[in-house]
Amino acid sequence: MGAIGEVRTSGGRCVRVLVVGGSGFLGREVLRRAVAAGWDVAATYRTTPGDLLPVTWYRADLRDAGRMEEVLDRARPAAVINTAGGHTDWAVTADGAVRLALHAARAGCRLVHVSSDAVFSGADVHYREDALPDPVSRYGAAKAAAETAVRVTVPEAAVVRTSLIVGHGRSAHEKAVHALAAGTRAGVLFTDDTRCPVHVDDLASALLEITESDGSGVFHVAGPDAMNRHELGVLIARRDGLDPARLPAGLRSDVDPPGGLDIRLVTDATRARVRTRLRGAREFLGVGGP
Repeated sequence: MGAIGEVRTSGGRCVRVLVVGGSGFLGREVLRRAVAAGWDVAATYRTTPGDLLPVTWYRADLRDAGRMEEVLDRARPAAVINTAGGHTDWAVTADGAVRLALHAARAGCRLVHVSSDAVFSGADVHYREDALPDPVSRYGAAKAAAETAVRVTVPEAAVVRTSLIVGHGRSAHEKAVHALAAGTRAGVLFTDDTRCPVHVDDLASALLEITESDGSGVFHVAGPDAMNRHELGVLIARRDGLDPARLPAGLRSDVDPPGGLDIRLVTDATRARVRTRLRGAREFLGVGGP
C-alpha cells in the first residue's frame, strides 16, 4: 500500500485521491469500489466516519472555510472527488464547493465535481453536455453556481451531472418507497417529475474512470430509461416484494413549485469518452437483477 490517498492506476501513474463526502451514499460506494480495486484513498466525513478500511478519514465540514484547506495540506491529494450532498443548504452545496475548488486550484489537484440534473428547468426536456444551466429550484441554483465556480477556477476539472441515484436499498428513493408502502411516511410519488435514474455502482465506476483520465469539462452520467418518480417506485416495490398499489401517486405541480419537471440527460458525448456501461432502471431494478 502506498501513502495516504495514493492510487496506482493501470497505466502505472501515481495519483493521490481524496473523496469529499465519503460517508454518504455515493461517497461510500466510490470508496468501496476504489478499495476493492486496490486504490489507497482518504475521505472526509461531517458527523460519523465510514467503516471501510484501509481508508484514512478526516472530519470536515464544507461550511468551515479553513478546514478543507487543512485536510488538503495533510492528505496531499493529486485528485479530489467531491461527492458531498448539502441539498438546499447553499453554504454547503454552493459556497462549500466554491471554496473546495479554490483550495484544489491552489494545491494543483485534479478535481472531479458531482453535479445534478437539477441545474435544468425541464423546459427543453433533453439536455446535452453542452446545455447551459437554467435552474428553477434553490437546490438547482446552488448546483449551477458550484458548476460555474469549478469550471472557472479549475478549467481542467470534470463536472459530472447525474440524476436520481439508486442501489442496494440504501438510496433515499428506495427508503421512501419502503416507508410509503408500510404507511410510516406521509407523501406521494410524483407522476409529473421525470428523470433518468442511475445505479450507484455505475455512477461510482464512471467517477473513478473519469478521475483516472485527463478528461475535463462536463460529463452526463445517467441511465437510458426516462421515468417518473412513481414509475421508479413501482419498480423498486416489485423488486423488493412490496405491493405497488400501496404507493400513493400525486402531482408535483400540486405541492411543489415550479410544478412538473421532465429532465432527461443526454449522454452521447459522455459515452464516447467513458467505458463504464450505464444500465437503465428497468434493467437494474428487474426482479432477480442486481
